[in-house]
Amino acid sequence: MRILILGGTGLTGPYAVRRLHELGHEVTVFHRGQHEVQLPAGVRDVRGDFAHPPSEVLHSEPDVVVHMWAMTESDARTFLEAFRGVAGRAVVISSGDVYRAYGCLQRLETGPPALIPLAEDAPLRESRYPYRKMAPNQDHWMTVYDKILVERALLEQSELPATILRFPAVCGPGEYRRFRQWLQPMLRGDAELRVQVDWSEWRWTHGFVDDVAEAVVLAATRARDGSRVYNVGELRTATMRERLEAFAEAAGWRGQIIPVAAAELPESARMPHHFSHHLVYDTSRIRAELGYEEVVPPEEALSRMLAWERAD
Repeated sequence: MRILILGGTGLTGPYAVRRLHELGHEVTVFHRGQHEVQLPAGVRDVRGDFAHPPSEVLHSEPDVVVHMWAMTESDARTFLEAFRGVAGRAVVISSGDVYRAYGCLQRLETGPPALIPLAEDAPLRESRYPYRKMAPNQDHWMTVYDKILVERALLEQSELPATILRFPAVCGPGEYRRFRQWLQPMLRGDAELRVQVDWSEWRWTHGFVDDVAEAVVLAATRARDGSRVYNVGELRTATMRERLEAFAEAAGWRGQIIPVAAAELPESARMPHHFSHHLVYDTSRIRAELGYEEVVPPEEALSRMLAWERAD
């Protein structure tokens, strides 16, 4: 197959590129040059602006185009304008932050906790632009980021069938060290680790970077005709305390994890989220329809994440 990947140089992209290349597909990576990665020999490397793809990209007639970086409604509509009639079908990365449970977690909206696990037809957020307050300036893409609008633009048309992958919290080498504040005390050998009690009991579906990338590979090579949405992530979602306990065992740390009220932590360590709203994704659809399963054993994933922390 001829597979064109837009982006592909960030966290999960390089893994997906290598895997697709190993499987014998003809892979082209079209990116903005913001991340330098070593692509496999034989993978075409094209750089430019996603809003104005060069002719060599548009004339490549890909069987599948994978968009790793569609963050806004404008991104999605520009993508559709460029690749309708050019590509056979699309794979587009979305996020579990589309669910109403995420809006409630962030206190952007109210309501009772959703039944978990969240299937692909679970209620979506009614609020919009969830990261606008975190944007560094008014011109930043985070001010208009919303994967709900990306999905809507893709699903309301049929000219470019799209497989949409709702990613979990992706962890592994190269990510922004989401566990750093808890792993570093373990690696230092501290006697105890104080954690916010409601957070310690909270569940959020994660996925190791290689495993999540495998979902991209399967969506590109096995997806059926027509548009379809899939949750991606681990089979069982642990509590955050259970995750820390697994890290402690892998690191050989013998200290104590002590859940405490937020008020007992330094202000910088307090998390204001509504942790009664769990983000547990039902991944049975992608497992049944595309044959998705993890490719990295849990023990290896933990070991690689700890090595990544130690290297800092």
